[in-house]
Amino acid sequence: MLLIKTPEEWQQRRETFGDKTIGFVPTMGTLHAGHLSLLQRSVAENDLTVISCFLNPEQFNNAADLEKYPRALAEDFVMAEEAGVDYFFAPEYEDLYPDAYRYQVSEKRDSLVLEGEHRPGHFEGVLTVVLKLLLLMKADRAYFGEKDYQQLQLVKGMVEAFFIRTDIIGCPIVRNDFGLPLSSRNHLLNADQLELSRQFPACFHTKESCNQIAKKLEQAGFNVEYVKEQQGRRFASVFLGDVRLIDNVDLKSDA
Repeated sequence: MLLIKTPEEWQQRRETFGDKTIGFVPTMGTLHAGHLSLLQRSVAENDLTVISCFLNPEQFNNAADLEKYPRALAEDFVMAEEAGVDYFFAPEYEDLYPDAYRYQVSEKRDSLVLEGEHRPGHFEGVLTVVLKLLLLMKADRAYFGEKDYQQLQLVKGMVEAFFIRTDIIGCPIVRNDFGLPLSSRNHLLNADQLELSRQFPACFHTKESCNQIAKKLEQAGFNVEYVKEQQGRRFASVFLGDVRLIDNVDLKSDA
């Protein structure tokens, strides 16, 4: 696996691939089994796979959240290499934002609810960096986890709106043994919080109403940001201490 540090280096390398198919997995690093599932699918479906590991500050509306976000670039490199990835793209901020974030992508409808309502500026940061990466990679397919389902739908919409020739592939949520979606933020939970986090999927994956679920989560010790249903799907965001956890489920398929 080759380490690529700058857009220019990648663009030069990309010109040598000919007709080989390219799979792309964008991440913010601190890889876990959820990321690994995306990498494995890309490796299986493409001739070459590239991963990006870039902790994008522009999608954090809370400076403290960015400061404490876990970082493990050396371990990420090893995991990606063992998964069969061919290229590891790890740019610096000024490489991806030579404009100092003067130019931004915004969406005016679906980004304003759920995560967007509670994290102002978040989706502008997400869509801007994803657009930059997709234009750089020129991949045939890009893989995103359904844990961030709202993000996935917004990326699909952006790709269609801007005529980007990359197929956006949504991949199932990977959960731990008690049903909590895997997330880099899970590393921030202490032992007591990790034990309490069992109650999140236990309460969320029921047939009860959103209000009933929110009440049970509050009683269990969570700070509930939202539990809402829209377009046949249920979404939730909660805090344990200052660690934010999210989940979503397709109501048509949930038992």
